Amino acid sequence: MVTLQMAPPCSIRQVGQLTVKVYATRQALGQAAAHEMAERLRQLLRLQQTVTIVFAAAPSQNEFLGALAETPDLDWTRVIALHMDEYVGLPEDAPQRFSSYLRRHLFDRVQPGRIYYMSTNTADLQADCQRYSAILREHPVDIVCAGIGENGHLAFNDPGVADFLDPELVKVVALDAACRQQQVNDGCFASLEQVPTHALTMTLPALMAARWIYCVVPGPTKALAVARALSGCVRPELPASILRIHPRATLYLDQESAAGLEG
Repeated sequence: MVTLQMAPPCSIRQVGQLTVKVYATRQALGQAAAHEMAERLRQLLRLQQTVTIVFAAAPSQNEFLGALAETPDLDWTRVIALHMDEYVGLPEDAPQRFSSYLRRHLFDRVQPGRIYYMSTNTADLQADCQRYSAILREHPVDIVCAGIGENGHLAFNDPGVADFLDPELVKVVALDAACRQQQVNDGCFASLEQVPTHALTMTLPALMAARWIYCVVPGPTKALAVARALSGCVRPELPASILRIHPRATLYLDQESAAGLEG
């Protein structure tokens, strides 16, 4: 275990209710987000027996999850861990599955007390949506650790699918072309043809029900999505814009992902 050395943010601003912090580097961003999320986890563990956390899985989360895994003095045995989305149709041992990613980058390192995975290799996807929805109802989410996609999605709530008033907690969605291309851009798949066309995702109301949201968004490919999400109206066409109305959400950017912001 190591003690993290925190670099201060280059800037802090409020956009609606959303706190936006910009850091000099991707590494500084990840360390800062991990430090603040860990402090929240410690606080909650002093007040309640277990803490439920939902994790995003993507290369954008590498530095954040790496720093979180190295944070000392966290009682992970009292953490209930979930993930916010999963591909349909990939083998259970496929490295691109989000469950596989989270095992490699966090779960195998910190050993949460309970982990609940989406089961997408089943003949009845709706039944698994209902199963995972029941888990969310039984364990109300304390913390969501999120990212933003190149098309502005949160989880797999792409434009055209995102519904701010969605009656479901978990649903099956078709992935749009920009979302699928991002998986190639990130190096997760060699070609667009290899990227699954459908996934299970937690809906926007399910994510927004979390008491705290820590959203980690580094890199130049996210600059346009970030700029659009933080300007204009809060609207389903830009799913990540909903973060601006959450009372306890923080968005962590680096200089590259913040490049499109005014001021």
